[in-house]
Amino acid sequence: MESISILLADPTAWVALATLIAMEVVLGIDNLIFISVLTNKLPEEERPRARRIGIGAAMFLRLGLLTTVAFIVQLTEPVFSVLDHGFSWRDLILIAGGLFLVWKATMEVHHHVDPEPGPDALNPSVTANVAAVIGQILLLDMVFSIDSIITAVGMTPHIPVMVAAVVVSVIIMLVA
Repeated sequence: MESISILLADPTAWVALATLIAMEVVLGIDNLIFISVLTNKLPEEERPRARRIGIGAAMFLRLGLLTTVAFIVQLTEPVFSVLDHGFSWRDLILIAGGLFLVWKATMEVHHHVDPEPGPDALNPSVTANVAAVIGQILLLDMVFSIDSIITAVGMTPHIPVMVAAVVVSVIIMLVA
C-alpha cells in the first residue's frame, strides 16, 4: 500500500498515467471500429451485450498481456551476446516490439497508398453468433493492443499506472 501512496504523490506517475490514458483511447479507436463492424453482424438485440462482453473480456486479456510483458522486461540479465554486446529478455522484447511497430506502420501506409487493395484479412466472414464475434473481438484486441502494451511498458516501470490507464481507457470507451 505504501508504494501506491508514493505513486500517488509522484508527478511523473500522473503525467505517465495521463499520457497512457490518452494513448490507449487514441489507439483504442481502431478496436472500437472493428468491434462495431463485428457486432453489426449480429441480430440487433444481441449487439449491446456482445459489445460489453467483448470489450470487458478484451480488457482482461490486455491486462494479462501487459502484466506478462511488464514482467519480462524486468529480466535485464543478458541471455546471449553478439559482438561483445549482451542481450537480455527486455532487449529482445523491445526490439521485437519496435520491429512490430515498424511493420504495422508500413502495412498501414501500404493500405492507404495501394491503388488496388486485396481482400481485407482483418474482416473475415464468419457465421455471426455471439461466441464467434466475442472470439474475434479478443483476437483483434490482442493484435491491436501489442503496440500500446509495448509503448506503455517502455514509458513507465510502474505496473499500477499501466493497469489504471488500461482500465480508465476501457471505461471511457464503454461510455462513449
